[in-house]
Amino acid sequence: MNWGKVFYIFFTLMSLTTSVSFLFEPSVIALFAAASINMISSLLKLGVRNLLSAELLAGSLVADLHLLPAFLMFQFGTTGTHTELIMGLVAGAIIANLYTIIISIIESAKTKEEF
Repeated sequence: MNWGKVFYIFFTLMSLTTSVSFLFEPSVIALFAAASINMISSLLKLGVRNLLSAELLAGSLVADLHLLPAFLMFQFGTTGTHTELIMGLVAGAIIANLYTIIISIIESAKTKEEF
């Protein structure tokens, strides 16, 4: 079992689920958790040398560039005027994380690992 792969998929799923939880209950803590966990996921993907590693990292960086501005606007901006933009950025991060998970599944199907 490739433990590096387990960890970056774990953190990608955690970022995805905390982003979805933010959509249901907007909270600065949920958004901070999603952004932090996604940044950890991006850092873990830096060392990956797989078939589709560039696509995995790109998807994770896209999610980072959606979650960080959303967190900063939610924490330091006037949330009443930017609520739709914040929700849209989080939805974009969810799509980027779904893309990353789909690419991970495709990459797993293409590689032949021994158990």
